Amino acid sequence: MRTLDKLDVEGKRVLVRVDFNVPLDAGRITDDTRIRAALPTLERLRERGARLLLTSHLGRPKGRDESLSLAPVAARVGELLKTEVQLAPDLDHVPDGDVVMLENIRFEPGETKNDPELARRLAALADAYVNDAFGSAHRAHASTEGVARLLPSAAGLLLEREVRTLTGILEDPARPLVAIVGGAKVTDKIGVLEAFVERADAVLIGGAMAFPFLSVQGHSIGDSLCADEDLDPARELLDRGSEKLRLPVDLVLGQAFDADTERRELDGVDVPDGWMGLDVGPRTTDAYGEEIAGAGTVFWNGPMGAFELEPFAAGTRAVAEAVAATDAITVVGGGDSAAALHQFGLADRVTHLSTGGGASLELIEGKTLPGVEVLS
Repeated sequence: MRTLDKLDVEGKRVLVRVDFNVPLDAGRITDDTRIRAALPTLERLRERGARLLLTSHLGRPKGRDESLSLAPVAARVGELLKTEVQLAPDLDHVPDGDVVMLENIRFEPGETKNDPELARRLAALADAYVNDAFGSAHRAHASTEGVARLLPSAAGLLLEREVRTLTGILEDPARPLVAIVGGAKVTDKIGVLEAFVERADAVLIGGAMAFPFLSVQGHSIGDSLCADEDLDPARELLDRGSEKLRLPVDLVLGQAFDADTERRELDGVDVPDGWMGLDVGPRTTDAYGEEIAGAGTVFWNGPMGAFELEPFAAGTRAVAEAVAATDAITVVGGGDSAAALHQFGLADRVTHLSTGGGASLELIEGKTLPGVEVLS
């Protein structure tokens, strides 16, 4: 992968693909983590004499949508860089400033189609290209893949660190390697589970993902979330790696997916009719905590339950605290796990917090990321 130190940028305009897809509330940024994550690359480029042309998407607009304008993002980047950041309204009106941000690239209809003409228009605006948007590197879009073929290009510091950290987990981890995999569906993370059943020393399963495994073991799961298509993959994974897979031994139940629903602790995993499992119980988190404490490397992706509902947040909180407390190398694969760490105030207590949920999982699965491959 071509890195930033190999790219000649002095006196040149560099098109930097960043991932500034940040949450907004009435035009106000509620979490600027992704912006801050890109600052080392932007500052390094400016130190080396580059002028910056930033491009990012925000949301999933169908054409131009002013509610998804990058104007608030440009203002925040200016505050953090302590310089003016001009916003270009479109590709035909790009000011010649030291730091310029293009308007939401997904306002351009050819972006997600990796349109060659859009890639050429982007390339014509700059002398070199840097991709620092790991969260979008698994998409072959005009601003992540197409334009990289037309300009001298390299990976930004964030993208480089993400790729090296995540691939290092599988290639040469400090042992024991403990993977914590939660979330809703086995089929959504089947590639990740297969990778860790093969390479990890223990795989801790939580969230609704546990119920297909429990079901094929013969346990009753009541009204717990469990898709029929998840049963066969769960059965195959148990056949391949039952000695590595760890499943819940107790649960916290509710009668509905609601913070105000009746709540009940179950010392076991056979869920009665009319109830659903919404969190793992304390015996499970104690056991998982011991595995995490004894690990050399920990990878975590996916909550242990419905952590967004306070009565069912304890399992995810306990795992987050165990990950934060361990002396192991800890890597959190974005998405809901990252949101949980932020919610519990623990985001700064892990070794690496990925900025790309989908991209991090595809990399762990062994898939090729188009935005990375084009820089190789």
